[in-house]
Amino acid sequence: MAPDGALRGCATVAAIGANYLWLAVMSRRFLQFDCEGARLLGTLAHAEGTAGLLIVSGGNETRSGPFASQASLAREIKRRGYPVFRFDRRGVGDSEGENRGFRSSAADLATALEAFRQACPQMKRVVAYGNCDAASALMLQGGAGCDALVLSNPWTFDEEDAVAPVHAPQAVRSRYARKLRQASEWQRLLTGGVSLRKLIEGLRTAMVRTSSQSDLVAAMQDAMASYNGSVLMLVSGLDRTGQAFRSAWRGRGKIVVLERADHAFSESADRMRLEDLIGSTLDEQARQLDVG
Repeated sequence: MAPDGALRGCATVAAIGANYLWLAVMSRRFLQFDCEGARLLGTLAHAEGTAGLLIVSGGNETRSGPFASQASLAREIKRRGYPVFRFDRRGVGDSEGENRGFRSSAADLATALEAFRQACPQMKRVVAYGNCDAASALMLQGGAGCDALVLSNPWTFDEEDAVAPVHAPQAVRSRYARKLRQASEWQRLLTGGVSLRKLIEGLRTAMVRTSSQSDLVAAMQDAMASYNGSVLMLVSGLDRTGQAFRSAWRGRGKIVVLERADHAFSESADRMRLEDLIGSTLDEQARQLDVG
């Protein structure tokens, strides 16, 4: 069901078919839709663009995202002329049903995409964006019916509550690469400010090449093997989850590393870069429609 505040502040209510209901509240529009008997709720930022963005939430986050980051992303993409839909999957936020995790979200993704297309009939292409296990969910479903994907820091561990290791080789290599670009770190080395024992241990760890893959990574690669849309994969340089993905992934997709970004792109410059990369993907989809 829609939140009480949305119902009280409703300006217009209009039915869209038998299973959809618009609730327009000032500049936001709430959309209810059915998913295997459960009522889900999403928020649409409407625009007239022929390409649109579907935002998939990771973990148990609601559709607003951590620190309202997904709501902010939606506003920016709408400002660029593209419609944006974000939703709560079953058992999360305002949606009914049982939360069965990202591995069991195929129906949630499919019905959310259908609701988005019904709400924006002028939209011919959909770009999906997901961070962490939301990216993994999209990959497990082979793109989930979307025309292009922007995936950041995909989750690669078989245990859903696992913690990315602090001293994983890929994370150590990334850290040393950053340090070697800093003059202050060279100064510390030359003046004895660096522990040689720790330096040698770190170099040994960095030289380890991991070859084994988790079952989750193997499943994602198999599902994505037949996907024909464009795939942009973003890796945050300061995020262990992203570094683990970068080391393990052997599938298709262009990988872009944002060296100073954390897991949630919390710094202003990193948020702007994320917005630009997603915006560029939407621009390309719209351009392809224009040229036929």
